[in-house]
Amino acid sequence: MIKVDNTYNDRPVSQPQTSENLASALGSFDAVIFDFDGTLADTSEQIISVARQVLSRFGLSRERFVDIPQLIGPPFPQAFELVFGYSSEQAQEITKQYRAIYSKLGRDAWPLFEGIDSMLHELKAAGKKLGVASSKRDHLLRRALEENEVEQVFDVILGKQDDSCEPKSQTLQNVINKLGIDASRCVMVGDRLYDVEAARACGIASIGVYYGKTAPCGELEQAGATFIVHSVEELKHALLS
Repeated sequence: MIKVDNTYNDRPVSQPQTSENLASALGSFDAVIFDFDGTLADTSEQIISVARQVLSRFGLSRERFVDIPQLIGPPFPQAFELVFGYSSEQAQEITKQYRAIYSKLGRDAWPLFEGIDSMLHELKAAGKKLGVASSKRDHLLRRALEENEVEQVFDVILGKQDDSCEPKSQTLQNVINKLGIDASRCVMVGDRLYDVEAARACGIASIGVYYGKTAPCGELEQAGATFIVHSVEELKHALLS
């Protein structure tokens, strides 16, 4: 059995282990913490659609539309600075217009990936503590979970409270603290390097997921994910076997 401790942030980036290895080690975990966009919910289509609509008003060329998926992961408004080089003032205005549209969307904007609902309930039945650590605005995150009828399965839900530059690692650490579980017995599940880096900073293991098709090939391995999965079924097998 693999022993998981709280020194992941000190370990060099290496080839991630398989979901089968994770399954053999999962008895060591008491808590699973998930990202939301691209991990629990397939939100990319609407995020990209709204971003295209708004960014076209700010002169973004159609040739740059290919980079819009990179907005999924980092927090707004900083994401617009990071990906497209907008000034802080421009990024704030883009974010304001983006949210004015996105906040009016319905449940179709954040459907859970097939198999996520049942997996969450099975994890809960198995006695695992569950959390969400997201860069999505907290009120919108809770609304999305509620509309998908899974809010009640989570012990802790934390999104962004404001537009501060609080790193994902701080959000994750806050979730760990609220869960009251030792870091060595937690695992983070996410679809972008920001999730993996946050896990390393907090000293916990991470599972990088590619089924959301948000991360470029190799990004999660390079970021130092402890484990990699390519489907919800693989993730379910790893977490529940």
